[in-house]
Amino acid sequence: MALYSEKVMDHFRNPRNVGILEDANGIGEVGNAKCGDIMKMYLKIEDDVIQDVKFETFGCGSAIASSSMATELIKGKPVSEAMQLTNKAVAEALDGLPDYKMHCSVLAEEAIHAALEDYQRNSEKNGTASEKN
Repeated sequence: MALYSEKVMDHFRNPRNVGILEDANGIGEVGNAKCGDIMKMYLKIEDDVIQDVKFETFGCGSAIASSSMATELIKGKPVSEAMQLTNKAVAEALDGLPDYKMHCSVLAEEAIHAALEDYQRNSEKNGTASEKN
């Protein structure tokens, strides 16, 4: 059995949504001091829907693949749905990760959530948050 699935290898070799969104209204950056991986997610959200998402990741192949897959899973989704993204969903979408690389999917989840929280803070500050209370 191969160490990495074909999906992991594909998202590592051909990552989707790489780069910086200059007009992002939600940015999240997380890192893992133990392995040295750093992920930064950029979100462009309009009418509570993720219109665009980009990432920059400094890390191993699993970190890059996890970032790429996470962006694919939330693009075009409502904010409320993207907030439900879990590392397990990222790993499953990649057809699995080795146990010692699961922290990469955790970082992807944390980076997405950090960017969504940044968006919510910015929206509240600018008075553009949708009323849901």
